[in-house]
Amino acid sequence: MAEQLNTEPTDIVASVNIAELEELLLGKWAEARRGSRKLVKDSRLHKIEGLTKEEHRARVMEQMHLLAEAGMVRKPFPEEFGGESDNGGNIAAFEELVTADPSLQIKAGVHWGLFGSAVLHLGSAEHHRRWLPDILDLTVPGAFAMTEVGHGSDVASIGTTATYDADSEAFILHSPFPAATKRYLGNAANDAKDAVVFAQLITNGVNHGVHCFYVNIRDDQGNPLPGITITDDGHKGGLNGIDNGRFTFDHVEVPRTHLLDRYGSVEPDGTYSSPIDSPGRRFFTMLGTLVQGRVSLTGAAVAASRIALIGAVTYGNQRRQFNAASSTEEEVLLDYQLHQRRLIPRLATTLAAGFAQEKLLEKFDDVFSGRDDTDANRQELETLAAAIKPTATWHALDTIQEAREACGGAGFISENRFTSLRADLDVYVTFEGDNNVLLQLVAKRLLSDYASEFKNADVAALASYVATQAGSTVMHRFGLRQALQTVQDTGDERRSANWFKQTEVQRNLLTSRVRQMVVDVANELRSASKLPQAEQAKVFNEHQYEIINAAKAHADLLLWEAFTDALDHIKDPGTKEVMTWLRDIYALTTIEQTLDWYLGNGRISVQRARTLSPYINRLLARVRPHVQDVVDAFGYEPEHIRMEVASGDELIRQEEAMEYYRKMRASTDAPVDEKVLREREKTAARRR
Repeated sequence: MAEQLNTEPTDIVASVNIAELEELLLGKWAEARRGSRKLVKDSRLHKIEGLTKEEHRARVMEQMHLLAEAGMVRKPFPEEFGGESDNGGNIAAFEELVTADPSLQIKAGVHWGLFGSAVLHLGSAEHHRRWLPDILDLTVPGAFAMTEVGHGSDVASIGTTATYDADSEAFILHSPFPAATKRYLGNAANDAKDAVVFAQLITNGVNHGVHCFYVNIRDDQGNPLPGITITDDGHKGGLNGIDNGRFTFDHVEVPRTHLLDRYGSVEPDGTYSSPIDSPGRRFFTMLGTLVQGRVSLTGAAVAASRIALIGAVTYGNQRRQFNAASSTEEEVLLDYQLHQRRLIPRLATTLAAGFAQEKLLEKFDDVFSGRDDTDANRQELETLAAAIKPTATWHALDTIQEAREACGGAGFISENRFTSLRADLDVYVTFEGDNNVLLQLVAKRLLSDYASEFKNADVAALASYVATQAGSTVMHRFGLRQALQTVQDTGDERRSANWFKQTEVQRNLLTSRVRQMVVDVANELRSASKLPQAEQAKVFNEHQYEIINAAKAHADLLLWEAFTDALDHIKDPGTKEVMTWLRDIYALTTIEQTLDWYLGNGRISVQRARTLSPYINRLLARVRPHVQDVVDAFGYEPEHIRMEVASGDELIRQEEAMEYYRKMRASTDAPVDEKVLREREKTAARRR
C-alpha cells in the first residue's frame, strides 16, 4: 500500500453540475427511464393511501390496463409481438414504477416479468404464438406458481408433481401434501386466468426434476377449474394492491403440449429428452432465465432509497431546531453533525448501489440479448444479482426508516410516504430469493473460485503462494504491519487520516478483507471434504455466519468498484470532487462498521484507527453544502416524490416564523423574556 502523504487539491472548487450528474445516474438506458418517469407522472397510476385491500387491488388492476395500453410492457419481447427485444431498457423502465406504487410495480413484474417471461424464455416458438399476444395485452392475466408453503428458496425440493400419463397424453398435476400448496402467489387470489406452474416432472417412473407447465386456472366466468382450489392470502404487511393467494391441485390434467419444453420435452410415449444432460445444470439454466426478477428488485430498491433521501435531505435543509450558535436564529437540521452522519453515508451507499445496479443491468442485457450469452457469463450474472440484490434491498429498508426518523413526526404522516414505502418494500428482502440464502450462493461461488485458482497450479506456483501467504500472515498476526503504520503516523494525525483517502488503500482494505475471509472459511471447510455428508453439513453449518459475512464483504467491494469506475465518467471537476468525497464516505464508513475485523486481523493500527471517524466527520462537513444538489440530480419531479416534506412548504413556514420574530424584536410591543427581566432586576439590585 502506498504511504505517501496526499494533500487536498487547491485548484478545484467543489460543486455539483446537476445536469451532468443526472445524466450519469440515468445511465445507459436514460431514455427508457425518462419514458417511464413521464408515464408515471399520471396521477391515475399513483398509490392512494388508506384504501381498503379490495379497493387497492381493484385500482392496481385498472392501472395494469393503463400500462398495457401504453405499450411499455412489450419492451423485452420480440418484435413479432410488438416488442423491441430490449431487456436492459425494460428493467430500467420497470424500476421507475416503484415511484408510482410498489404494488403496481410488483403486480406488473409478476404478470409480464415472471409469467410472460417464463413463456418467452422456457417455451417454444409455438408456445409464444399461442400465448404471448393475450399475455401482453392483459387479456389473460397470469400467476407465477413456484413458491410452496414448504419450500421457498429451495425450489429444487418443491413437492408438486406432474406425472405423465401416456394414455391421455397429459401430465397429472398434483399437490401430494399440504406443504406442497403453492402460496404467496401474486395475481392468484382474484385475477389470474392462467399460470405457469413449477413441478417435479415424472415420466416412465423417472423424476427429471423441476420443470415449468402452462396451466389454465379459471374459466371465463372467473371460477376455478375442476381440481384446482384457490385461497386468498388476505391482508399483508404491505403491497396490498396485489391479490396474493394459494393454489392446490388435485390430479389436474395438463396437456403434454403445455410443458414449456425449451430445456426438456416429453414425447407422446413418455420418452424424456433434454439438450442439457446434467439434471443440476439443466435446473439452474431454467431458473437462470428468470434472474431478471432479482435485477429489477435491486433497481427498484435504489429508486425507493432515492425518493426517501430526497424527502429527508430537503426537509433537513429547511427545518430548523434549537438555538445552538445564535440567540435569534435556530439551526438547520443538516448543519448538525449527527444529522449528517444519519443521512450522508446512506446517500453515498445509495449512489454506490445505483452504480452497481447499472453494471448488473449491463451484464443482464449482454446475456439476454445474446451478445455474450455463455455459461460463464450466466453464472457471473447469477452471482452478481445474488450479491447486489440483498445489499440494495436491505439498504432501502434502512434508508427509508432513517429518513422517516430524520423527519420527526412529519415522517410518520402517510402523505410523506415513508411508512408506506417501507411496508411495501419489506418483502423485497425475502422474495425473488431470500437475501441470506442468496448470500450463501455468493459465498459458495467465492469458495469455488478460490479453489479453482490452484486446481492446475504446479508445485512452484503453490510454494510461492504459500510463502507469500505465510509472510503476510506473520506480519498481520504479530502486529508488524500495525507497528509500521504507527511509526509512520506518530505525531502526524493528518498523515494517518490522509492514508484512508487513497483509492488504492481503500481498494486493498476492502479486497484483502474479502480474500482473507474466503481463505479462512476455505481452510475450515477443507478438512470436512472427506467426511460423510452429515458431518460435512455440520461443519458447513458451524461456519455459516462467516460464510455470509464473506459474501457481504464481497458485495461491499462490488459497490465500491462500481462507484470508483463511475468517477472516471464525470467531466466536470467540481462534480467529480464532490462525488469522490462521497465515494470515500462510502468506503470509509464501510470500513468503520467493520473496524473490529481490521484491528483484529492486523490490517490497521490503533493509531490509524483513531483517526478514521474524525476524518469521516470532516468529509461529511465538506459534502454537506452539496447534498441538496446531489439528490436533485436524481431527476425526480414533484409528481414522482409526492412528499410534503420535500415540497418547500417547510422553508416557507420557517421564513415566516423568522420574519415574525424579527418584527417582534424590532417592536416596542414585544414581551420581555422572563430570564432577561430577572437579569435586569439583578443588575438594578447590584447598582442599588
